[in-house]
Amino acid sequence: MNRIKRISTELLQKHPDKFGLEFDTNKKALNEIAIVRSKVMRNELAGYITAHLRKQAAQEKASLAAAAGETEEETEEAEE
Repeated sequence: MNRIKRISTELLQKHPDKFGLEFDTNKKALNEIAIVRSKVMRNELAGYITAHLRKQAAQEKASLAAAAGETEEETEEAEE
């Protein structure tokens, strides 16, 4: 497991309520929670956390739609 994944996973486990689906919000949360001296590393951490949470949200949405008996196409049409 690489460094970004490991640190992001630890932060998500310790502070799950601090992070959301927005990259900028996650960058600000990282500044409050941890001391990250490198701007590049902070952005990589925030990006990984954002992608991870978005992927998780999409999987939950798909599983809820599957439980309701809908296909992904019907769910997308309903959103429009």
